[in-house]
Amino acid sequence: MKLYFVTSNRHKFEEVLALVKELESGIQLEPLGNIRKLEIQGDSLDEIVLFAAENLSREIRVDFFIEDAGLFIDALRGFPGPYSNYVYRTIGCEGILRLMNGITNRNAEFRSIIALCFRGIIKVFRGVCKGKISNEVRGHFGFGFDPIFIPEGSQKTFGEMSTAEKNMHSHRAKAVKLMIEFIRTFIK
Repeated sequence: MKLYFVTSNRHKFEEVLALVKELESGIQLEPLGNIRKLEIQGDSLDEIVLFAAENLSREIRVDFFIEDAGLFIDALRGFPGPYSNYVYRTIGCEGILRLMNGITNRNAEFRSIIALCFRGIIKVFRGVCKGKISNEVRGHFGFGFDPIFIPEGSQKTFGEMSTAEKNMHSHRAKAVKLMIEFIRTFIK
């Protein structure tokens, strides 16, 4: 079965592709990155992916999904949240660490929301990875805020983990697993 991942982020695609292969899902994952996707700025990841999926479902007739993720830091009242991509591009990991300077509550979570358009229906899946913000940038793997996020149960940042290690903890992996489980159940 062919499923398209609407993303222009090759790192996200590679993470999800590795997971889909590992789970032996029978899904042939293809990128669909050169398509114009309407995206709103909103305070909710759910709102952002649903808007994009509903609009795109009117234009293309294939099974696809859209994923959006954000880093939510407790001490910063959920910032950067749905604005994570913009914040990363403007102040990066170092900027977040400056904002966290002197703050002892380092609790944070990554959230991933997937909107799947499958056989004419839209279904949403959510994954959360709780953890904390490190005191310094660590590691060269992954992307975005990975080098400053330590998931619960680990001493390493996502930036210090291989894709396979990250997929054992990550918010995105949790959401993808739920999506694959839904597809398997739907097809049976």
